Amino acid sequence: MKFMTIPDDLWCRIAPSLPAPPEHDPRLGGRPRTSDRLALNGILFVLSTGIPWQRLPVELGFGSGSTCWRRLRAWEDAGVWDAVWQRLLDDLLAHDRLEMRHLVVDGSKVSAKRGAPGPAEIPLTAGISGSNGTY
Repeated sequence: MKFMTIPDDLWCRIAPSLPAPPEHDPRLGGRPRTSDRLALNGILFVLSTGIPWQRLPVELGFGSGSTCWRRLRAWEDAGVWDAVWQRLLDDLLAHDRLEMRHLVVDGSKVSAKRGAPGPAEIPLTAGISGSNGTY
């Protein structure tokens, strides 16, 4: 099974945004930590194919699906994805590689400044005689 992995030049841009791996105490034993680059390849494979995390093929060498999922969650909690996005955007702008004539703002990413209206109030029906809609 063959999957395109992250190219070296892209990895060099992403790696500085990742948190340092935790110190490993060799006295505790356990498996060696999967490298961040392999874990990122596994994450991208799962997200691009839509397969369940537990179905990540071991033959690809990206680590287990659980490892990749935990790394994704940890990086999300650490704000890595926003930092990576900003770094790549800055690189594109610095090299005049981003076409700015046509921009689209995704409404799901823009906060409502005054807030959205709450849900409509549901009238109480307790104590009201009438049909209950079941037959």
